[in-house]
Amino acid sequence: MAELGLNDHHQNEVINYIRFARSKRALRLKTIDSCFQDLKDSRLVDDTFTVDEVSEMLQGLQAVVHSEMELELINHAHTNVLLLRQLFTQAEKWYLKLQTDISELENRELLEQVAEFEKAEFTSNKKATTELIKPKLAPLSEGGSSELLNKEIARLHEENEKLRARLKTIETRATNALDEKSKAERAMKDLQKIQDTKKEKENKEDVNHLENTLANLKSEFEKTLGDHATSHKCLEDNLISTKHELLKVHEQLSLAEKDLEMKFQQTNAYHTMKDILTKKNEQIKDLRKKLLRYEPED
Repeated sequence: MAELGLNDHHQNEVINYIRFARSKRALRLKTIDSCFQDLKDSRLVDDTFTVDEVSEMLQGLQAVVHSEMELELINHAHTNVLLLRQLFTQAEKWYLKLQTDISELENRELLEQVAEFEKAEFTSNKKATTELIKPKLAPLSEGGSSELLNKEIARLHEENEKLRARLKTIETRATNALDEKSKAERAMKDLQKIQDTKKEKENKEDVNHLENTLANLKSEFEKTLGDHATSHKCLEDNLISTKHELLKVHEQLSLAEKDLEMKFQQTNAYHTMKDILTKKNEQIKDLRKKLLRYEPED
């Protein structure tokens, strides 16, 4: 026996549909045969016919057969739509979405398989009946529906497990992200402490450098004052030794002193010393202001 790859229940449903289609096909063929018989009984009464008469009879027969065939094809298509409607209605009650492949309807191999299945079912020892046995739809509460329900429960359970696994993965990622955020915050705090310490150390180094600079400037200033004091003392000794001579030329000496003082003020050493003293005084003021920032007076 040819098989269609279906279970017994569905295969019986297919047999019932084939029986229905055979009965409809036989009825339509009888109608077409009756069209030809009517033509014979009504028109073929003479022995000879002209070409026009034969053409007219054939055209009339063609119109009748065409109408019958068109009516049968339309009825067949509508019948198939009703059959699909029954199947889709049952599927929608279980929230199923059936799909059809129209290209398979022209598969010659499958069509031949169906033809062999029909031939095996209706030409065997079984007596082919032309009466249509209307199939009854299986109640939705029987075993078939329970099996669908169990499958749906199993599918939902599987989806639930997948969602739980996905949720667990998301929770793990979120926990890892929070850990990374905490590590980043601790690293930022440590970096801030290091920067503050480094800044404080640099400030202390700047203060020490300024103090050393101030000490060097003070030492240079004292050395410069000592050099000038020594020079002044030598000048006084020379003035004492030449006191008597200076008294004689007092007026000349006064002029010479004024001239010497003017020349001394115009020397580079004097200007350099003056600039140094001015800069030293400004640096001392700046250093005092900076020291007041770090060690304010009570």
